[in-house]
Amino acid sequence: MEARQQGLLETQPLQEVDEDMVAEVDLSNSVSDEEREEMQVELDKLEEEISTLRQVLAAKEKHHAELKQKLGVNPLSEFRHNFNKSWHEMQTSTAYKKTQETLSTAGQKASAAFSNVGTAISRKFGDMRNSPSFKSFEEKVESTVSTLKSKVGVPSNSGGSFEEVLSSTAHASAQDTPASATRLIESSEQQCQNTDSF
Repeated sequence: MEARQQGLLETQPLQEVDEDMVAEVDLSNSVSDEEREEMQVELDKLEEEISTLRQVLAAKEKHHAELKQKLGVNPLSEFRHNFNKSWHEMQTSTAYKKTQETLSTAGQKASAAFSNVGTAISRKFGDMRNSPSFKSFEEKVESTVSTLKSKVGVPSNSGGSFEEVLSSTAHASAQDTPASATRLIESSEQQCQNTDSF
């Protein structure tokens, strides 16, 4: 096994390439003198055209800047114009339109869901109002109002609202209410508080 490893480690020295030989390889041998002269002429023309184009471009850029200055176009207005143009392009893009349609559909679905929730809540309150416990509560309030009206001296068929009865009760109690009326008011308040916890 050692013999094989030594064999792998033994390497022959690389042959060094003579730099002089590489220098002697001349790629110009593939191009004739006539072609070389034509290429040089073409290269000179191209450099001259590039120089001319740079001068023309510089003159056009100067004229461009002068026109913008005369029109009052400044970097801020230019930025605003570019932003508006980009915004318009974005709004007309397919991705934006699809997103807008999706959001619109989602909004309609959310609106319908809220409407359904509102309908369910009002139906639940309607059901609750028809329940025996709510009717019992309503009867207790009506009997309390009737009792208050009779104690205060308001005819029971006068049809005054609960707030009016309480107001007249407060007014009567301020004028020297008997203790029993005070207890009646306290008991009706207690009944109202008990029904509020319902």
